[in-house]
Amino acid sequence: MIPSSIYNFSFLTVFSVPYNQLHGSLPPGFGSMFPHPQILQLYGNQFTGPLPLLISNSLELVSFDVGENNFNGKITNDFGSLQNLRKITISDNHFRNGEPDELAFLGSLANCSNLEKLRMQGNQFRGVLPDSVGNLSNHLFYLTHSENQIYGTIPSTIGNLVNLALLNMYNNQFTGKIPPSIGFLQKLQRLSLDNNKLSGKIPNSIGNLSLLTKLYLAGNRIEGTIPSSLGTCRNLLSLHLFQNNLSGTIPGELLRISTLSISLNLAQNRLFGSLPADVGSLKNLMELDISENGLSGEIPSSLGSYTSLENLSLQENFFQGSIPLASETLRGIANFDLSHNLSGKIPTFLEKFALQKLNLSFNDFEGEVPMKGVFTNASAVSIVGNYRLCGGISELQLPNCITQKSKHKMPLSHILPITVAFVLVRGTLVWFLFCESDWFGSFGFVYQGIVNQDGEFVAAVKVLNLQNRGAVKSFIAECETLRNIRHRNLVKIITSCSSVDCQENDFKALVYEFMPNGSLEGWLHSSPKTNNGQNEHRRLNLLERINIAIDVACALDYVHHQCHTPIIHCDLKPSNILLDHDMVAHVGYFGLARFCPELTILKQSSSIGIRGSIGYVPLGNKFSLTFLYFDICLF
Repeated sequence: MIPSSIYNFSFLTVFSVPYNQLHGSLPPGFGSMFPHPQILQLYGNQFTGPLPLLISNSLELVSFDVGENNFNGKITNDFGSLQNLRKITISDNHFRNGEPDELAFLGSLANCSNLEKLRMQGNQFRGVLPDSVGNLSNHLFYLTHSENQIYGTIPSTIGNLVNLALLNMYNNQFTGKIPPSIGFLQKLQRLSLDNNKLSGKIPNSIGNLSLLTKLYLAGNRIEGTIPSSLGTCRNLLSLHLFQNNLSGTIPGELLRISTLSISLNLAQNRLFGSLPADVGSLKNLMELDISENGLSGEIPSSLGSYTSLENLSLQENFFQGSIPLASETLRGIANFDLSHNLSGKIPTFLEKFALQKLNLSFNDFEGEVPMKGVFTNASAVSIVGNYRLCGGISELQLPNCITQKSKHKMPLSHILPITVAFVLVRGTLVWFLFCESDWFGSFGFVYQGIVNQDGEFVAAVKVLNLQNRGAVKSFIAECETLRNIRHRNLVKIITSCSSVDCQENDFKALVYEFMPNGSLEGWLHSSPKTNNGQNEHRRLNLLERINIAIDVACALDYVHHQCHTPIIHCDLKPSNILLDHDMVAHVGYFGLARFCPELTILKQSSSIGIRGSIGYVPLGNKFSLTFLYFDICLF
């Protein structure tokens, strides 16, 4: 404890004892014992109890720092008489009493006309930030009250503090919108509002903050588009907008801020569209994270210009194509995540990278896995969910690669017994499967979307007929299912729409990746010219039928055994199996799907209710007409 003899030094002007092991509470008359201090520094100790009220009598006080202690209770001090006060630090203590007005003491600081720095982060304040915060000194350049439990809206009066260079308000419970008055803080260099409950749009006025170097708005509920006005923040080093509800495309203006060199993180939003080629302008960027959005198209080759990039996260989007060859120049990259996106072969140039972590899982990669560099460390590379890969080190447990010379056709002696067996099974069950109809009726109409000038069909749009019973429930079920799963043998959903039409009627639609070869139903049972003209003059050969069966089996294995929560399709039939340009099968329509969080597929009870079409309904825990009928239809 502070020895009592210290208090006899009544003319002491500097009392600085930081980072010791002093403890105990300060005496109530502490301010009267030191009537002339200019610097009072007690930070980094173990003091407890409330702040003595008589500190307000230290009229010559310039710097007051009691941070990093265990002071507690409500601050009731009136600091208005401390005209010389420039710095006050009460951070990292336990100040609080739970009353809405426990931050009212900020009003008294408005009289401290020379105040430059106010630090009050890391306490347990739970009140509302009063409007009086805007009356603080015009000299104030540093204000932080982060890591508390302050609630309510951010006062618009915050815009009065025109000389602020740093404003930290992160890790609180602020609600409402970001006030447009933030744009008045034109000397602001760092703004941290992350991890609150803010909503609404990012105000365009943030573009006025031309000196801003760090902008952190992550972990809120902010919606709308990313304003293009951010492109005028030409000094930005780091921008975090992840974990919000932002939508729309990534504005090119944002990607042309050449100063962005630390981090650009837009992950876990609802952004869509392609990744602009302008992304290559960020040549000095160290971290780029655009994961868990709805971005599509090919990964631009301009990413190869990121010579300083260390962390690149592109996972869980709808990117297409292969890893661009231009990525070979990313020699400084340490963490690379491309999961749930691409196809093609794994490029061998990845062997040359000094990668600490490489995630290529749940893509559609094929061919041989490289065996050098990061690929020699099974704990550093993830390739699960790529069912056409082979080779690699033994720890990856992949099948051996089959060379072209070793491939051979199935002998006729094997084909005939298989064919005969399926014919017999079909003859046995045909009496049971004579009637096929959809118990729930049609939920809507599917349209082919023409996007480019060449008339190419690139999307399939299912518009739900909301007059039909179960249509809304089907829409919700399909959205919930498809947002949790992604596999090369499942139809990819591009986006969904739930709004009103021009007549103010409810409108719901789902947009899927277009499947140019139509449904399996058309290939198996329709006349040669009825399946979009794709199967004219020919039928499926045996190899195509086997490949389709394998594709569907892989999709079912994924939803049954590899998802976090097992899913039962409940209506698997040829009309819900679609074929892409390469005749790869994709299982679609999850409007009747069911999540089974606590049950495995084999333990599923048949008493959960009957779903699906006659002839395709899963019946019980060990027998399913769905799979039997699907098999005999193929052959």
